[in-house]
Amino acid sequence: MSNLGIIPLVFLPSKPHLAQHLMPMNRRQALATLTLPFMPLALAADKYPDIPLDELKRAIAERKITLIDVNGTDSFRAGHIPGAIDFIAKEADIPKLLPKDKSALIVAYCSNEDCGSYREAADLARQLGYTNVKHFSAGIIGWKKAGEPVER
Repeated sequence: MSNLGIIPLVFLPSKPHLAQHLMPMNRRQALATLTLPFMPLALAADKYPDIPLDELKRAIAERKITLIDVNGTDSFRAGHIPGAIDFIAKEADIPKLLPKDKSALIVAYCSNEDCGSYREAADLARQLGYTNVKHFSAGIIGWKKAGEPVER
């Protein structure tokens, strides 16, 4: 029988009597054991705070927001939150279109709470140094459902 795929256990010489209770782990078990404690950190880095509808509307009214629509150009042309940038059409220009103030509010959205495409724009904003990046999880569908106007 081959030992490939088996990761040997390392145990402390001061506790050799515990070795009889330990079984070797396969690679998958070892990887899970080693990475599991770090999963919350990885998820936290990928998570953006949600902005509620009323806060979003207030920021739009006060012109204190940059909105990025990640639904695609056809959807964008069919109707988007007023003032939003079409991420797909303008991705190369995003660094020039975002405000100079790196603490400015940047909000990315896509279709609804089941859509994860917004992360592409949010990640880009974060990579460009923006520190106040949020997600409007209700997306364009939630915006329309709330009876809010769209821009074409």
